[in-house]
Amino acid sequence: MMKLLLGLTLISLVAAPAVGRGCETGLYRSPDGKESVAVTDLPDGSLRYTLDDGIRGIVGQPGALLSCIGEEIRTTAAKGSAAQWQRVPLKMRQTQFQSHGTTLSGVLIEPPAPRPHPLVVFVHGSERYSPLKLYYPYLFASYGISVFAYDKRGTGQSEGEYTQNFELLADDASAALREARRLDQGRFTKAGFFGGSQGGWVAPLAATRSPADFVAVGFGLISSPIEEDRDQVADDLREKGFGQGDIAEALELASAASAIAASHFTRGFEQFDALKRKYSSRRWYPYIKGEYTGAMLKESDADLRRVGQPLFDNVELIWNYDAPAVIRKLKVPLLWIFAERDREAPPAITLKRLSELKRRGADVVIYSFPHTDHGIYEFQQAADGRRTVTRIASGYFPLLTDWIKGTALKDHYGTARRHRGVR
Repeated sequence: MMKLLLGLTLISLVAAPAVGRGCETGLYRSPDGKESVAVTDLPDGSLRYTLDDGIRGIVGQPGALLSCIGEEIRTTAAKGSAAQWQRVPLKMRQTQFQSHGTTLSGVLIEPPAPRPHPLVVFVHGSERYSPLKLYYPYLFASYGISVFAYDKRGTGQSEGEYTQNFELLADDASAALREARRLDQGRFTKAGFFGGSQGGWVAPLAATRSPADFVAVGFGLISSPIEEDRDQVADDLREKGFGQGDIAEALELASAASAIAASHFTRGFEQFDALKRKYSSRRWYPYIKGEYTGAMLKESDADLRRVGQPLFDNVELIWNYDAPAVIRKLKVPLLWIFAERDREAPPAITLKRLSELKRRGADVVIYSFPHTDHGIYEFQQAADGRRTVTRIASGYFPLLTDWIKGTALKDHYGTARRHRGVR
């Protein structure tokens, strides 16, 4: 989750050529009002569309459901007869606010209906671009939820240096919630956080430091970055068919790599180098990836000592972050949605710890989506293990927004499974 740590889109995507455009980014609605679509920018200048049922694609690409004609979004033959989708007139209020002496930039996005709505502060993952380039803020608004989206420090229009220090990021998110409540005063019913990916570490901590009414997390972890790497190493080899004996040896390497990381690359090099020599001829050795162990194995001992810190430890990461302790402090309702085949955030430990919370009487709701990877993305997997995103799982957005709005929950949203029991 560094991106190393937990960005929102870490699965390989089919490259898309840039297309001509005149359409604006934002939220659009079908002529019958039954479907909504978020249209957002891509780095190559083209536009991505994400429907509220999870179908996504590139505007105007062959086979796409939507195309851009002039300044209009229209359906294509792939979706039946052509029809113009109307741009939804969202109320967007730009603002700046302070956190630890740094000026951060955000925007409050309100649905067009004037009645009070839930208010969500969107806590993003490890990406370094504006959250308005993501579909979440627009799709929240499509379901009648006000959204406060802000550029994390060192990105977009916010000042400061980019960091993955969860303590500092949680203070930024807390400041964002206070600013959102000020801007939306008198127009919201309750206010809380949604954290995706790395935001699953930040949002719960922010909720212990601010007047939050709820926390929702998508595909996050209740474990440390070190535990995440260990679980990824084990899953990497398990997926390749290696047994427990091989995995146990690989985890020795992962533990040695983690000892170096936890020391901020000041000690532990001798043990790591000795294990590299011991196991380098093993058949499983080339298949180790993890969050950072695989990359560290590619460095010589001399190079790891010389440039390990700037390569792997340059974003103030708290390697042994105590996520369970933070979750135990939460006093507000918690929703956790995870991807059952998540390579970036293996869910087993998180599910176990959520179950323990439920056993202690915490207000926790847990759902999972089978055959989805990080981001609740469905995928196709090639023979060599590479995955290509096909869509976001159907039911993900209705589940998320039903819970935030306080609507009675269903047992199933698309293929989602609700985890009622405890382990």
